[in-house]
Amino acid sequence: MAWPVYAAEPVVWGEGMMVKVRPDDTAPGNSTEVRLTAARNEFVSFQVALHGGDTGLKGVRARLPGLEGPATLTGPDVTLYRQAYLTTRQPSEPGQPVGRWPDGLVPDTDEIAGEPRNAFPFDVPAREARAVWVDVHVPPDAPPGEYTGTVTVEAEGGFQRQVTAKLTVVAAMMPGTSSLASAFPLSPAQVCLAHLGRADCSYAELQPLLVRYQQLSLEHRITQPRLFLGGSGPQAWSGFDATWGPSLDGTAPTRLSGARMTSVEYTGPLTAGGLADFTAHMRERGWLDRAYALIGDEPPVWITYEQVQAAGALVRQAAPGLRTMLTSNANQLKPTGLESLVDIMVPMVNHLEGTDPGFVGDQTSTYVEFLSRPGTALWMYQSCAVHGCAPGVTVPQNQPGSGWPSYMVDRPSAKARAMEWLSFLFGCKGELYYETAGMLPTAWTDQYHFDGNGDGTLFYPGTPTAIGGLTHVPVASVRLKLIRQGMQDYEWLKAVSDAGDPAFARQVARELLPNAWQVPDDGAAFDAARLRLIQRYQELTLGNPSAPRMGGEPVTMPLEPQDPGGPGDSGGQGNAGGCGAAPGVSAAGALLWAAWALGRKRRRRE
Repeated sequence: MAWPVYAAEPVVWGEGMMVKVRPDDTAPGNSTEVRLTAARNEFVSFQVALHGGDTGLKGVRARLPGLEGPATLTGPDVTLYRQAYLTTRQPSEPGQPVGRWPDGLVPDTDEIAGEPRNAFPFDVPAREARAVWVDVHVPPDAPPGEYTGTVTVEAEGGFQRQVTAKLTVVAAMMPGTSSLASAFPLSPAQVCLAHLGRADCSYAELQPLLVRYQQLSLEHRITQPRLFLGGSGPQAWSGFDATWGPSLDGTAPTRLSGARMTSVEYTGPLTAGGLADFTAHMRERGWLDRAYALIGDEPPVWITYEQVQAAGALVRQAAPGLRTMLTSNANQLKPTGLESLVDIMVPMVNHLEGTDPGFVGDQTSTYVEFLSRPGTALWMYQSCAVHGCAPGVTVPQNQPGSGWPSYMVDRPSAKARAMEWLSFLFGCKGELYYETAGMLPTAWTDQYHFDGNGDGTLFYPGTPTAIGGLTHVPVASVRLKLIRQGMQDYEWLKAVSDAGDPAFARQVARELLPNAWQVPDDGAAFDAARLRLIQRYQELTLGNPSAPRMGGEPVTMPLEPQDPGGPGDSGGQGNAGGCGAAPGVSAAGALLWAAWALGRKRRRRE
């Protein structure tokens, strides 16, 4: 007599933000609770994952009314999204699976216009997985303490499951404006094509769309630096100020209190009159400290050194006080004698700590002379050079479990969170990314560009056709959320340093990232490192009113000496002593230790 066969039931579970829930290869989980820790004015994210079992689910809806604690976190501070999937047809890296990858985040109620969108309902086919992304923003006035909320998932046939979110708000205030400057440009032409279906949009048509993209960027702690004038003369500047003044002054309607742009690029013709007019207006409005002119990109590939010389000399003569930016590195620029014309040097990450001849190991010592000149700064950027810019070209360091930072859709989440940790280690003051809307018109279906899925595209076009509602808005990607998390990690690294223990902050970062090309795939390792920083910050500031608080004045980070070990050798940085997880301790163990320590510290305060 045969035993009866029972169908596997659908499953709902809580998941952290660092796991990509793919439809075809995600096994059902069993956690009904997620634990979160945040400062005030910080975002935290988690996922509610679903597996259809043998029967699937139809008409899935999810809701989280709020989190209750010393106050109620609700309304715009709690946002749910349906994760949309981008189907890749060729991998960004050999060995990565092709198929559906989670990336676009369709909001239940969007952050910009506040309109209901079509996140719900959705179906979960049998033997497939789906996920809901949840963002929680802790308001600046939220009292520290414990908060709890319940995500309820319902589907047809009376199906209902719940996942509990427990949030610890610590006594710290994260600044609304990132301490790490950024310049993540946006192409108006691509916005025009994606939202209005043509290439000839007027300034009046584009302006409200560009403002919305800037607003969503600020809420993710990055800046779109290219702000376009609608004409010339005093009247044009008046319109410019009315449009962009709030984003530059920190009064734009964002959930991050006081969020303001950290960079603004000169976008006019490279003429003496245009540069002088721009500089005078930036100075008059108090924005000149964030303004710059890009005098070249990757010479001698895209521009000659003679052209860089001419552009830099013109800015120096016509616009004193306006900083110049050049994407290059010290090894290539020093022999040209052009360093004196550059204020912000922006090398690629693989030229700051690399493996190629001429860039082996930590290169920060090569920038000491450049940075000794007042007013100079080191930024950093990543490009297709970290995965291969041409078909068939691969970068050998991108092995499973390791590899360079990456903003590609089909790379592990940890890769998109690493740049800001490396910026801290290298003493960088900003991050540049070449484009955020490169494939915006086809973002929902195809983002393959420069041999990578998602290279130069971090947004999706939120047209009413695509997401419902009435107003065109930008839609964030999972990768944009991960970049925001990296920016927030940077604040914790800086806060620990400013509060008196830069060595510990560097130790934690180096244990996580032994080298720039050894970014782990394990997202839990990033979460564990962040919790160690939060714990140390509390130790340094609790009962010490004189300790600098998060968001205070920046400190000068010592440059790390060049790594004598070369590729694959961490130079001993990962073996430094101190409290926290020692080398060899698993990420899960470190996470448990940090959670226990935080709880112990709270009990002592009570």
